[in-house]
Amino acid sequence: MEGLRRRCERRLRGIRVPHPFDLDLFSAEVAARRGRPLHRRPLSGLGTGAPCGLWLALPSADHVFYDPGTTPLHAEHIVLHEIAHILCDHSAGPAFAHLFPDLDPELVVRALGRSGHTTADEREAEMLASMIRTAAMPERDDPLGRFAGALGAHPL
Repeated sequence: MEGLRRRCERRLRGIRVPHPFDLDLFSAEVAARRGRPLHRRPLSGLGTGAPCGLWLALPSADHVFYDPGTTPLHAEHIVLHEIAHILCDHSAGPAFAHLFPDLDPELVVRALGRSGHTTADEREAEMLASMIRTAAMPERDDPLGRFAGALGAHPL
């Protein structure tokens, strides 16, 4: 776990995490670093067993989809998890043709879906998503920062 945390810390170096956290600003930071737009979109009707989040890398833009039927905090975490895949430069297997039947598979550079945390890439994305949000937490010298530290959160 310690090696995973250190690897995630390295991935976050040089990336500005807004304080207080703002998903729009953070998404713009990631888009600027990649030199391409990052679009976040709700995607309803994924169904049981389908991913609750999805990253599609097309030649000209990244698209992150999330389940809008969840709480705002959970939706934010889903988006951060998918952005973590982007920051980690993870690759995936086949595209999700059943979710996007009209999308030409030749256009999809990468497709990753979030439905569990069984692979090393999924665990890394989950850790990095949590660390991104933790980085925006109050400093340790205030009561909330000390409380977060007591729970094991490590500001970067």
